[in-house]
Amino acid sequence: MYAMLASRSIQLSALSALLLCPALPAAAFSFADEEARDNAPVKRVAAAAIPAACKEKLKSERVLVLVAERGSQGFNADQERFGSHFMAIDKRLRKQGLRTFTPEEIRKVIAQAEIDAHFRNDPDAALNASKKMGASMTLRGVMSSRRSVNPMLKINEVAVNMSFNLIAADGHLIADAGASSDSYSGSDTASMALTLINEQADGVVNKLIRGYCSDGGK
Repeated sequence: MYAMLASRSIQLSALSALLLCPALPAAAFSFADEEARDNAPVKRVAAAAIPAACKEKLKSERVLVLVAERGSQGFNADQERFGSHFMAIDKRLRKQGLRTFTPEEIRKVIAQAEIDAHFRNDPDAALNASKKMGASMTLRGVMSSRRSVNPMLKINEVAVNMSFNLIAADGHLIADAGASSDSYSGSDTASMALTLINEQADGVVNKLIRGYCSDGGK
């Protein structure tokens, strides 16, 4: 009996102590703290650096850049037509240390018929063009676009796809990359296509360079 009373007394004492114990203060809310958290810099994972040996080897490479558009009638490989598109890729290649040829240099050495054959997947034409220029690699870019009129907004739309193949002097494929985007445009769909190329050219060239490093430019 005394044991039961003692146990009940202990329980009541513990409950009283718990009730009388002051509550721990809750963390105060602060708009300043919330703003600081919202504005805190986002940690981004840096892209893996190109190996130093590969970067050095890039400087010894000479790349022939050819651009064409695939349409319903086949390829249009008139390089003069794609001067701005050519430069969008060319300047990024040079930024990576690669040496390239100007459109004028290409036209002086390679006949249009040879360029046309290159885009018809004629391996001999591709190799001959590369040898004539003294190029160690050829970057072949093919742009295709689909134009239509938005039925609701009654404005022109353009969907642009890009595919790029980096080809060695012996004809084997080193790397490839592609990009695509849809956008509204006015009547000048060619300018919009160039805008889309500029938006994605960095990613395309970076992928090609990494493919080159993996292929043997380490």
